[in-house]
This record gives sequence, structure tokens and C-alpha cells, in this order.
Amino acid sequence: MADPRPPSAVSRGAGLAGLAGLLAWLGLAVLWHLDGPYSALVDLAACAVPMIGWSLLVDKVHRYPSTGIDWHAPRPWRETLDTSLTKLAGYWATWAGIAAIYGTFRFYWSGNWVFAMACFSVAAPVMFVGSIAYVLWLDRRLVAPRDGAWAFGAWLTGQDGVERAALYNHLRIWAVKAFFLAFMLAGVPGNFGPFVRNAGTGLFADPVSLANALVGFMFVIDMVFATVGYILTFRPLDSHIRTANPYAAAWVAALLCYPPTSLMGGGSLFDYGVNGRDWAFWFQFHPVLLWSAGAALVVLAGIYASATVAFGPRFSNLTNRGILTHGPYAWSRHPAYLSKNLLWWLTSVPVLTMGSTTDAIRATVLMGVVSGIYYWRAKTEERHLSADPAYVAYSAWMQRNGAVPLVFAWLWGRRPRAAA
Repeated sequence: MADPRPPSAVSRGAGLAGLAGLLAWLGLAVLWHLDGPYSALVDLAACAVPMIGWSLLVDKVHRYPSTGIDWHAPRPWRETLDTSLTKLAGYWATWAGIAAIYGTFRFYWSGNWVFAMACFSVAAPVMFVGSIAYVLWLDRRLVAPRDGAWAFGAWLTGQDGVERAALYNHLRIWAVKAFFLAFMLAGVPGNFGPFVRNAGTGLFADPVSLANALVGFMFVIDMVFATVGYILTFRPLDSHIRTANPYAAAWVAALLCYPPTSLMGGGSLFDYGVNGRDWAFWFQFHPVLLWSAGAALVVLAGIYASATVAFGPRFSNLTNRGILTHGPYAWSRHPAYLSKNLLWWLTSVPVLTMGSTTDAIRATVLMGVVSGIYYWRAKTEERHLSADPAYVAYSAWMQRNGAVPLVFAWLWGRRPRAAA
């Protein structure tokens, strides 16, 4: 029987190819004890290159109409030169503004952020020079070359015909990339290095060591794929950002979850770990519970990582880069948020505390607030993506057929809506 789901805009194959490359290098890194930050960068490349190859050679995504590229009738470069120069002005001004932000805020030059800034410093001249050839070449083939970058460049140079919607979307897109790519790139060595150093060391000594190692492994996969996704935003890969979320509520909800604006870390407003202990402490004298909890944590972390892998080269927060319907997204519209929050609840067990009953109540309430923020994020994302007919079709199918929505409908005593 044919799959009734709407077709996915994202291929399974690209993500699996990237995963194979990531695992291959990760295995070599463990074998050769390559746990430094540059080895982590190689892991990014090992993930990205197979995804690019699969996308172009197997899926042939460069031929998709959604790229906005017409390969059959490139225009003479003189016809598009003015457009390209205006667009380059828009890009360069955008990057200069991002560089000014990075240089102004001191937290970008401390801790793990320093590594990300060092990478950007090396990449900046390459981007500057490479953008000239890329824009001149691509604009000859774009059906509508006057995009958001052109709108920003035209606005800066006082030209007519600037569409405000395109201009604002361009600024939102680069705000997303500037904020999240710095965070992701800063975090890659911090996940990669400890896993490589500790892999195989007492791995099977106890369920806690095994579970922690496997959960750490899943987060290495997640961080690498997420970072690669923010880098590979190119039209020929059909991985460009169509739209960035225009709603302020979506930005507030997302920024609450990531440093430096996060309110969820230790000592922050929503810190639910005060006077608490983790699952290994509470279940240490109950072997069945210990193994069961460890297994559940690994499964939840696996779902979370697989949700990121499903994006292939298109992962990004606050954006629409194509609608997913495969992998964990065949079960739930928000598998990453659901699995991550369940993992946090099980890891922290907030109803138990080393302090008073008040501490336990406080921790449980704050954990609920954290989950509520992720529910808020999910709803603001649905509002944004609902402007895409493909997402509307997917959401309607999911409401009727998705495993997670059906479970929640059963729990709340609701019947799934019949198909129109």
C-alpha cells in the first residue's frame, strides 16, 4: 500500500550518508586518540561531504524547482552584473554587522566561544572572496535573483524596488545563522573531545557508565549535524532558508533555551537542579530501575539525535528549509522537543530532592516551566510553518495518523479528526 503521507522535501539518504561519514571519522578518532578541536572540525567535514555528494549525485537536488535555479538558460553575465554587485553589497554589509556584534560582546571571546571566533576569523576572507564567484555565477541562473540580499544591498545604496518583506526576511535569516552557528560551533569540541577520550574506558562497568557514554555519543551526532546544517545553506543543495520565523514570540521562546540568553542553566532563573541529584543517585540501590532508566535515557537520546539526522544538511532553528515527514517526524511533529524534555525529566527526577519538600515542589514546577517553554516553541514554529501548504498537509496527516498525536488524543479522550 502506498504511503499516504505528503512527500518529504528532505531525503533520508543524505542524512544517512552524513551519519556514515561522521561515524567513520569518529571511529578513527577514538582509535588514534584524536580528541582535539581540529579533529572535531574534521568530523564536521566527514559529515558534510557525503551529504553534499549524496544530495547532488543521487538525489540531484540542484534540479529541484524549489532551488529557484534554471540550469538551461543562463543569462549573459552583463545582464546580471548590477544585481550581483548590489547583492554582494548586501552580503558584505550583513557580515560586517555580524562581525561588529561578535567583536562588541565580550562573552564571544571567553570559554568555548573563542574557538568559534577563531574559526570565523579564518573563514571570513574565504567567504569574502568566494562570495564574488558564487554570486556572479549563481545570479546568471536564478529565476528571481533579486532576493533578500539584493533588497538589503539596494536599500543601503538607495535603489528603488526594495521589498520590505524580503529585506526583513534576509535580516532574520542572518540573525539566526549568526546566533546559532556560533553556539553550535563552540559546542562541537566540547562534545566530541570528552567522548573520544572516554570511549571504551570502563564502558561496560555499570549501567550508569554505559548509558552516559551512549547518551554522550548521541549528543555528538546531534551537535555535528546541527552545525553542518547551519553551514550548508546553499541554493544548489536546495538547503537554503526559505523563510525565517517572523514572530517575536518564537524568537523569545527559542532564545530562552540557548546561551548566552538561556534561563535554564545552573544558577539561572529556571534552574531546577538546586538540592537535586540525578537518576544514577536515586536508583543506585535498585538495579532493575537503574538499568531501565539507563535504557530509557539512551532511547530518548537516540530519538533526539535521529530527529536532527533526519534534516540532513537542512537543520536550523526558527526557519523553514523544507518540510520533513520521515524518521521520527512520521511519529510526531516535534520528536526532538518531546524526547529532550522526557530525557531531562528522567535525568533530574525533580520530585526527589536532598532538601525539603518545598525544594522538590519548586524543582518540579521549574521543570514544568522549562517544558512549557518548549511547548511554546513548538506552537510558534507551527504558526510559522503553517504558511507552507506542504506543512499544512503534513500536519493534517499527522493529526489523523501520527503515533504521538493519537496517544495524546486517547489520553485526553478525544477522537482524531476524520480526513476531509
